[in-house]
Amino acid sequence: MQHLKGRKALISGGASGIGRAIAARLIQEEVATALADLHLPGEAPPATKTFRCDVTSGPDVDTLFAGVQASIGAPDILVCSAGRGIHEKLTEGDPAKWQQAIEVNLLGALRMIRAFVPGMVAEGQGDVVLISSVAAGQAYTYDGVYGASKAALEVIAETLRLEVLPLVRVTVIAPGVTDTPFFEHTISGSHTAAAIGFGAISPEVVADAVLYALRQPKGVSVNRITVRPTAQPF
Repeated sequence: MQHLKGRKALISGGASGIGRAIAARLIQEEVATALADLHLPGEAPPATKTFRCDVTSGPDVDTLFAGVQASIGAPDILVCSAGRGIHEKLTEGDPAKWQQAIEVNLLGALRMIRAFVPGMVAEGQGDVVLISSVAAGQAYTYDGVYGASKAALEVIAETLRLEVLPLVRVTVIAPGVTDTPFFEHTISGSHTAAAIGFGAISPEVVADAVLYALRQPKGVSVNRITVRPTAQPF
């Protein structure tokens, strides 16, 4: 297994939930870590650089690129964890809200990939981790737009893998119900982890899955990990 000490990471959506848990794990591994988020916490994890960034904004991502380059240098680990939920019936929902979800979950990740992955290719190595969801593979009511955005993200992940192999590894992590502020910040709807009824995993469990993929020996890729409560049927 690879040691991660000395590597450089950037995490979008890194201020809370899964992104914050990943940052904490990387810091323990002595990875130089930068966090980008629309809403920065009053107190960031120690030993991190923090940047306010709206991944739906091209100029924001350009500014983030310059700031990260100046603070830690070109990252060789990119984690796209920024995401928004939406819980609406397709026949009743608001298309403007659908667009918000797609802008964050799909186009936001694409903007981060376009900004930071060329540097990895130029250096001849790197890791890209995309946080998806079990919703990408299982349609259920009120989840059409969110699930579609994550399914599209997984197509992007596989396309990126083919475009950058063998230099850069691409990993999709697909969590099930996770105990984070995600449900409190859904664009629309009042879904909660408790209401789903299967229990929830902690964000640290998801972070451990990320580190498992990153620690694989050079030349070995873990391309998809699903992690969810044992009672969750999908």
